[in-house]
Amino acid sequence: MLLLQDVAYIHPNKEPLFSGLNLTIHKHCKTALIGNNGSGKSTLLKLIAGALQPSEGEVIVAAKPYYVPQVFGQFDEYTVAEALQVADKLDALQRIMQGDVSAAVYSILDDDWAIEERCAAALQYWQLDGVSLSQRMRTLSGGQKTKVFLAGIMVHEPGLVLLDEPSNHLDVQGRQLLYHFIETTHRTLMIVSHDRKLLNLLDSVCELGKDGITVYGGNYDFYTAQKHLAKEALQHDVQSKEKALRKAREKERETMERQQKLDARGKQKQEKAGVAKIMMNTLRNNAEKSTAKMKSVHGEKISGIAGELKALRAALPGIDQVRFGFDSSGLHKGKVLFSAQSMNFAYDGKKLWQQDLDITITSGERIALKGANGSGKTTLIQLVVDKLVATTGTIHKADMQWVYIDQEYSLINNQLSVYEQAQQFNTAALQEHEIKNRLNRFLFTKAHWNKPCSALSGGEKMRLMLCCLNVYSQSPDMIILDEPTNNLDIQNVEILTNAINEYEGTLIVVSHDAYFLEQLKVEKVIAL
Repeated sequence: MLLLQDVAYIHPNKEPLFSGLNLTIHKHCKTALIGNNGSGKSTLLKLIAGALQPSEGEVIVAAKPYYVPQVFGQFDEYTVAEALQVADKLDALQRIMQGDVSAAVYSILDDDWAIEERCAAALQYWQLDGVSLSQRMRTLSGGQKTKVFLAGIMVHEPGLVLLDEPSNHLDVQGRQLLYHFIETTHRTLMIVSHDRKLLNLLDSVCELGKDGITVYGGNYDFYTAQKHLAKEALQHDVQSKEKALRKAREKERETMERQQKLDARGKQKQEKAGVAKIMMNTLRNNAEKSTAKMKSVHGEKISGIAGELKALRAALPGIDQVRFGFDSSGLHKGKVLFSAQSMNFAYDGKKLWQQDLDITITSGERIALKGANGSGKTTLIQLVVDKLVATTGTIHKADMQWVYIDQEYSLINNQLSVYEQAQQFNTAALQEHEIKNRLNRFLFTKAHWNKPCSALSGGEKMRLMLCCLNVYSQSPDMIILDEPTNNLDIQNVEILTNAINEYEGTLIVVSHDAYFLEQLKVEKVIAL
């Protein structure tokens, strides 16, 4: 079904992205394509779809692929029919029904007399009953746009389907529909996703990295088990190499101390024996040469082991190099931070919620805020953090420090450099070297310090945000996460998960990712 032979891609600016990719995908296989941000997953999907051409190598596809992109803004001025690539056929069908019998019109329709029925059935399956084929894409939500393109699978009935982060904009119901489609379809699938529930529905995992594509013959849980075994072996190698380095340094020290004692005793004997000065100089020079040679031998050995150790440490996953160390919130657990009785908010005089809300949030709670698009999740968050004033109800709010982290990481100032951004949170007057040490702990090395924040990926912005919270003199009393995983790869989702699990303050999370919420040990749900 799909064959990649020595595929390479070089960006228009001449920067190479990947090279030497080889892969075979058989018919009916359901494959995950994963890898860190910037590894080239979306570009590879575009190469397979034919939207881009490889710089080297060959992409062979046995059937015309159907590609669902991650971003839909470029289709905003299209109608739904145009986005589905059926507008010409639908127009031809209408013209035939109105009496046009020209060969050109029949050629456009290509005997596809059921095109209208397929479109209607596809839109209905993806719960787009209120969406018409003539409607502009810009009038749809992100989730609806995704569903339009997913409906195209039923419309075009392709042999190979390419999906780029298909669950990003879908709510819980939309995700369930997507999962059901993946489980029941017999089509060949290749899916880029960080949705671990989705990834566990697939037959195999292809990991795209700097060494090419590695194939794992199982779902995501199987992949993580294999990676865990490999990581344990790597950590064992690191520990063994660290031990070898300590022994080599100890051996060098012992050898040099022994040689110095021998040289000192030899010199004393020579002085007692009355050896001539010129001979003493020769003997001393020989001893120094012998010591230098010995030191060089040990130095080369130590340098070799140190180089091997550095390479092994560099091979460790980034998540194992990140260090968090968040301070505790200053509030005691159980303190009431926000309480509301009969609360509501009105837009243009119309109440947002049919029933008034009774809500209590206490310090240390982990809360998932759930609800369909338009149910008022963002409004409720703004009420909790005092950005809006309730129209009705009795409200109590405690003094607290809070941080709102959205999927765009808008707390990051794109006009600043990485170091300057961290400095913005330096309320404890840390020295420059201390801030740079903390940046290093979040994988921002010297090469990143002067890099503009505008050039950072979603994952890098997330890590910088966590670093800023670490630099801050005290952790916030409340962290609000609003769909924080949408723009992250799996490694950065795990980094975020581990960081938040070290945080002891109050957590409110808006997310459709059930696996993420489970990993965060959410204990309470507010459903709107």
